[in-house]
Amino acid sequence: MLNAVRRVFSLILLLTIAASGTVSAVAQADEKPNIVFILADDLEDGDLQKFPNIWKLLALGGTRFDRFFVPDSWCCPSRASILRCQYVHSHGVLTNTAPEGGFEKFFTSGLERSTIGTWMKSAGYRTGLLGKYLNHYPGTVAAPTYVPEGWDDWAVPVRNLYQQYNYTLNENGVLKDYGALAQDYLGDVLTQKANSFVTQQGDDPFFLYLAPISPHNPASYAPRYRDAFADAIAPRTGSFDQSDVKDEPAWLRALPRFSERTIAKIDERYRNRLRSMLSVDDMVGTLIESLRATGKLENTYIFFSSDNGFHLGQHRLAQGKTTPFDESIKVPLLVRGPGIRAGGVVGDMSSSVDLAPTFTQLGGAVLPSFAEGRSLLPLLRGRTPPGWRQNVLLEFYRPTNRSSARQTPVPPYSGMRTAESLFVRYATGEYQLYDLARDPYELHNLAARVPLSVIAEFNQQLDALVSCSGANCRSADSVRPPSLPVLSTAPSLVPGPKGQ
Repeated sequence: MLNAVRRVFSLILLLTIAASGTVSAVAQADEKPNIVFILADDLEDGDLQKFPNIWKLLALGGTRFDRFFVPDSWCCPSRASILRCQYVHSHGVLTNTAPEGGFEKFFTSGLERSTIGTWMKSAGYRTGLLGKYLNHYPGTVAAPTYVPEGWDDWAVPVRNLYQQYNYTLNENGVLKDYGALAQDYLGDVLTQKANSFVTQQGDDPFFLYLAPISPHNPASYAPRYRDAFADAIAPRTGSFDQSDVKDEPAWLRALPRFSERTIAKIDERYRNRLRSMLSVDDMVGTLIESLRATGKLENTYIFFSSDNGFHLGQHRLAQGKTTPFDESIKVPLLVRGPGIRAGGVVGDMSSSVDLAPTFTQLGGAVLPSFAEGRSLLPLLRGRTPPGWRQNVLLEFYRPTNRSSARQTPVPPYSGMRTAESLFVRYATGEYQLYDLARDPYELHNLAARVPLSVIAEFNQQLDALVSCSGANCRSADSVRPPSLPVLSTAPSLVPGPKGQ
């Protein structure tokens, strides 16, 4: 029944697009490739097989990254890192809210003068940003009609974006209100706008930054998916409602075990998130079909990722992010396009600060000297360059805004995620250290059990990362991490599948 509903919806949407005149005859491919970047909101690195278009057309039809992480597991700092190709300590957008974060910090710091939008536009690209921009845009520092430089096509909510109904879009400087009818659902509106953008005749190459709101709380979904995933429950991973937290930092020890009512809420949230993601899956399928119909698909790269992950019961967190655990920092990255191997898997360490260098290399754009990531193209072409990154820097800063601070129990920290380990240093003076080969669910904090010399080695390497700037970040992140000692009383491997 669900598949039938989706087929009917896709047909209606494509007929609507065709009737509007946006689907043209087969076009001649431009020398420069087109690039579509789809950024989900709060999507963890979970089971994408539940979404057939995302899985078949992107994961199996392209290459997926198995160790892809964000430098900060909170929306605005993470998105600022994508836009600027910088770690959080460099761009300075520390949280989601003013004064130290949010859109207002990005705007007042003058960061919009140089972003992935301006770089791609300078390289001759037609640029578009559709969907979520930065938290609390436009705030009190810009007019609701404000459009940042670097973007030719702009459709961004300025009111009520998370409900995905009864919102207002800034459409290229003109405000348009949307209501509560089925056709007003923001995910579907963005799909139609994205199709108009990518099928526009005679103005390629294009770079589209497409940012749907799903599956961010409250995980609003299109009415047609109300009955989907009726029996689904959140994955009961090894860290779900973690039983033993005696060796963990105080913030985690303070969290209570779940009641049956809390577990029921987690499961309902999980179902709603899946339902919400079905419109993103429709978005992917419709876009690819439109690109194929216009003859542009063979010259278009499609990237799919998320700004951060999300807890659904792991480590005693019924919901939320901002932690250094994989549930927060590990996100999907799927890529398809010319020369990209179908069904490929990349196991090298990579970060969302690596996206902009990849886009600019594909498009022949100039990357500024302050950029701190590195292009993923060699990995996509099956080659790991000498001196490739060995670790990903993690940072989290507590907001001074009390309302935002109440959203997370986690104190400020910096950390580094490697292929074999996770090391975290909290502002409280506490540490976490996990041996991921033996403990993939991050259940056994070894920080108090290893020799102090090991902690000192990790601290020294972390110091280099948190103080890096520009090109020297690519030296700091290429140093091999310290080896973990084999402890005679080390915990056994926790059973169950989990990528590292």
